Amino acid sequence: MVPFWGRFCLRTARVALAVMSLVWCAITRPAPQAWTLAVCYMIFSAVVLLASKFDIPPRSVIALAGDATFFALCQWVFPVDGIMALSGGYVLVAASLFHPLNRFFFAAGAVVFASVLGTAVHRGILDVRIAWTLAATAAAVSFALYKRYLERRMSRTLRHNVMIRSRAETARENERERIAADFHDGPLQNFISFQMRLEIIRRLMARDSEAAAAELRQLQDLCRDQVADLRGFVRSMRPVDEGVSLSASLSRMVEQFQRDTGIAATFASTEFNDPPQTEVSLELLQIVRETLANVQRHSGASRVALHLGKQGGKLEVRAEDNGSGFPFAGSFRLDELDLMRMGPVSIKRRVRNLGGEMQLDSRPGRGSSLEIRVPL
Repeated sequence: MVPFWGRFCLRTARVALAVMSLVWCAITRPAPQAWTLAVCYMIFSAVVLLASKFDIPPRSVIALAGDATFFALCQWVFPVDGIMALSGGYVLVAASLFHPLNRFFFAAGAVVFASVLGTAVHRGILDVRIAWTLAATAAAVSFALYKRYLERRMSRTLRHNVMIRSRAETARENERERIAADFHDGPLQNFISFQMRLEIIRRLMARDSEAAAAELRQLQDLCRDQVADLRGFVRSMRPVDEGVSLSASLSRMVEQFQRDTGIAATFASTEFNDPPQTEVSLELLQIVRETLANVQRHSGASRVALHLGKQGGKLEVRAEDNGSGFPFAGSFRLDELDLMRMGPVSIKRRVRNLGGEMQLDSRPGRGSSLEIRVPL
């Protein structure tokens, strides 16, 4: 949590504290044990400054133990309150920044105990030194608890971000699979047919020019279908315009579909509020795109009608065409289609992800209708 420059500043502050102790010893000429303590702490501070590995657990415990030991011994060999206050403050700051709560509380308790014991031994009463120690410890405890709170929030945020990235990756994989399936069923099949027709024309050119000309005309029709199919495929990849309502987006989509395919398409909508989640609108738009693409590719319909409205607290989308219908006949719900493994797979998956309902009516030779309801 503490950046490198912050850790380096704390190590430098430890060295400064050791230098202050040596300066005090040089000025006051104290007992030999004070010199010994100051020199040892200076060596310790220099080693920790040069070896940054003491910032990393478990070696950071060594640095904390050294600082706490220096503060405790200061109570007996340094009668100067300033050095003791600085060393005690340093122990509390380092413990609250670098160590978990259990180690921090142990270090804070050691600071308070050493201060109380040292004051009682030297002066026999509790004076201002104890008051300062308790106040500094209380402030450090508050900071340590707040730091722990921030760490937990950060941990929850990181876990949430990992979940979001996982879901986004899953959504991308599903979309790749859908695009691959759509491309295989649409443009790729047209390219394969185009290649086969070219081979037929090549063979006919040598022996029957009229038949070759007829094949060329059919190939032109195939090219027009392929262009329309590719336009629909590219259109399905485009993002939805921001700031446009769901009804307006669907109306524009139906108009574009009619221009590209020549299939008569109508759209009707009642008044309603768009879903509060943008993802719901995006999924509904993609469902309608796939429905219209299926009508173009497989139904042979000359007319398709789309209706959008609200019924019983749910958003309802209904598409109906006069094409060839599905290979099966009857009216089936989403769970029934899943059990029989029938119906448009991608559309069923999207409806299921939205927690919606689906009703498919198939009338072979007379068309089909698809009704989807999703909660608002």
